Amino acid sequence: MVSKQWHLAHGRQLELGATARIMGVLNVTPDSFSDGGRFGSLDRAVEQAQRMIEEGADIIDVGGETTKPGSHAISASEEQMRVLPVIEALAGNTDGLISIDTYRADTARLAVSAGAHIVNDIWGLQKEPDIATIAAETRAGLVIMHNGRGRTLEQDAIADQIGFLQKSLRIAREAGVASDSIVLDPGFGFAKETTEMNLDLMARLEELHTLGFPLLVGTSRKRFIGTITGREPNERDVGTAATSVLLRLKGASVFRVHNVAFNRDALKMVDAIMATSTNSGIATA
Repeated sequence: MVSKQWHLAHGRQLELGATARIMGVLNVTPDSFSDGGRFGSLDRAVEQAQRMIEEGADIIDVGGETTKPGSHAISASEEQMRVLPVIEALAGNTDGLISIDTYRADTARLAVSAGAHIVNDIWGLQKEPDIATIAAETRAGLVIMHNGRGRTLEQDAIADQIGFLQKSLRIAREAGVASDSIVLDPGFGFAKETTEMNLDLMARLEELHTLGFPLLVGTSRKRFIGTITGREPNERDVGTAATSVLLRLKGASVFRVHNVAFNRDALKMVDAIMATSTNSGIATA
């Protein structure tokens, strides 16, 4: 797998491709579907972030608003009140990379100023396009996610992905975002309403490489894993690790997960097998 440098804010960068990278989920919300309320205090949030870094997380993704189906938006000020103290504390106490999970341009700007290196936008720049300008001006890493909510989807999953993401990439390009700052996310679970839709997207992930950017995937504890395994959200880590293995073999570079240790071990095994296969001249995917 070809390695690329992902250029981030504050002069940082992260090599993608040679080894799988882990983005640990840190929800500082009272109502997230898997861990809502567990890390609402500053001390607990920082403790959890440090634990994930020790377990092998390359990035901590801090989110202040739940995005589960049926959730209600909060105000920008409330989101900022939740996330900014955590980002400031992490920037001052760890060397780990920090991502802000937001679709609001103002929150992104304040988060990068507080020490975040990456902006992770679940609406792919199409909710508040000014977020692209913030990314360009700060040289932040930018995760552009596919989102099917609130619109009619193309019948073919990959056609819908490519159409949506190409529009997002135009917004990024016109704002001056450097191509080496961009990673794409197919948005598992976001208006992929059936298990079959998510499985189809997973099976065909390699088709998204035609867009020319590294891929981040976030299947962690999603509903479709629960449908297949019969497990509750906090019991879905084994199922999540299985999807991580498959998606790594299909070329994904970054894995956004709740349980870092489970997925780190699974992905280390895949990387070892892929390296051996490459050295032997055998294709793995």
